[in-house]
Parts: sequence; structure tokens; C-alpha cells
Amino acid sequence: MKSQKTIFAALMLMLSASFYAQSQEREQLTVPLSDPAKEVKLNVNLITGSIKVMGYDGKDIIIDAIAPVSEKKQTRERADGMKKISTNDGFEIVAREQNNIVNVSTDRVNMKVNLTIKVPRKASLKLKTINDGDIYVESVAGNHEISNINGEIKMKNVAGSVVANTINENIIINFTDITPNTPMAFTTLNGNVDVTFPANLKANVKLKSDMGEVLTDFDIDVDKTAAKVKQTADKEKGLYKIQKDEWTYGKINGGGPEIMMKTMHGDVLIRKIK
Repeated sequence: MKSQKTIFAALMLMLSASFYAQSQEREQLTVPLSDPAKEVKLNVNLITGSIKVMGYDGKDIIIDAIAPVSEKKQTRERADGMKKISTNDGFEIVAREQNNIVNVSTDRVNMKVNLTIKVPRKASLKLKTINDGDIYVESVAGNHEISNINGEIKMKNVAGSVVANTINENIIINFTDITPNTPMAFTTLNGNVDVTFPANLKANVKLKSDMGEVLTDFDIDVDKTAAKVKQTADKEKGLYKIQKDEWTYGKINGGGPEIMMKTMHGDVLIRKIK
């Protein structure tokens, strides 16, 4: 059985008069892989901060971590008259590798940490952040799950498949190639969903914008049948409900796996590589 490599990096950001407000501290980790010839699976989970992943022609995973350093210590007076002094004294990035699966996390959930990660080009990504950061991916091929809450998701020159969701920003993705026969989904609440596919895409599309437009330069065979209406009833409470399906359905190049794209406040754009 292959051994597990665990890499810990304690980035102690000691405060002194030489630091300016909002300055930054940087640290780097290099994570060797069990088998560089095989596909990598990278899982990154942050609470606060941004994630940037770049494919490169290398065999290791290289992680650059940047965190802000405060100029001043924080002093708070307690009810008994004593003063409590707290400092932003450091954080820890942990990367664990086993059989080409790499998990990256940080111990400081309330501190903003920005990660820039280089990975071999053949890598499947599972990236998640919540506050004060975007997710950006470039030149990586694999099956990707991308989740953000209050930031943008942007992917450039990626191949494979993607499931991406955010709430308060845009989703912008440019594919160079896609995994055949694999469904995909792209959803946001407040922003555009803008995805560019190869011209030979074969898919059944399911598209919806509640307060925007659905736009495409593909020739889509749109399903023009009447919208589906569903009625439900709760006889005990005397409640009756009618739901109307307002999705746009269609086929591209004869159809294929389902691609779902949805937003509430924004546009849905499904583009063809020129």
C-alpha cells in the first residue's frame, strides 16, 4: 500500500513595527504525488478567501498561500477592568496527499487566505469557498465540482465536465473539450451564467432565467410543445396548487447528455467556440 504524505505549513505572521496595515505574508508548499503519471484529484475547502488553480507541465502540486497581516494588535477591555490583547499570530495550511488525492484546508476559518495552486494539467478539482473570494481555474482537464457563495466562478481553457454553483456572482466558463456522455449543471442566483462550448457539442439543454434573457449562437432545436402544468392538492387543508414549468428545453446537434443552466437575476448565455 502506498504511503500517505502529509505536509503541514504553519505560517506564523508575527506582528512588528515593520509591517504596514494590510500588508501580506506569503508561504509556499510543494506536494509530491504518489504517481505523477496518473490523474490528480485536488480538494480545496475554504471559508474565507479565493482559490486560483493553474495547470502546468510539472509533476508536483505547488501551493502559494497569501494572508493579510494587520498593523496593530487589538485591545479589548473586559468588565473586570483587565485588558485582553489579541494578535493575528499566524495560520496553518494543511495539505494531505494519498494515492494522488490531495486535500487542502486551513485552520483559521475567519482569516482570509488566498490560495494559488499549480497542478498537472490532468486533474479533477473539487473547490469550495464561501466569503470574500473568487474561484479561478485555467488549463486543467478533468471532472470538476466548483462551489462558491459570495464570489465569481471563472474557468478558462478547461476540458472535461463541470458542475458549478454560486449565489451572488457570475459563472463564466470556456471549454476547449468536454467529456462525452456526461451531464453538467451551472446555477447562480444573482449573476450571469455564460458558458462557451466546442462547436461539436451534443446535448439536451435545460435553460432558465427568471428575470433575464436566454441567449445562444448555437442552432438549438427548441421544444415548442406547451409548458408542462402540474397540479397538486391537499384535501385535508383545502389547498390546491398549480405549478407551470417555464424552462426552455432543446437539443444541440441531435441531443445528448443534459446540460442545465439557471439564474434568477441575470442572463443565460450558451456560446459556441468561434
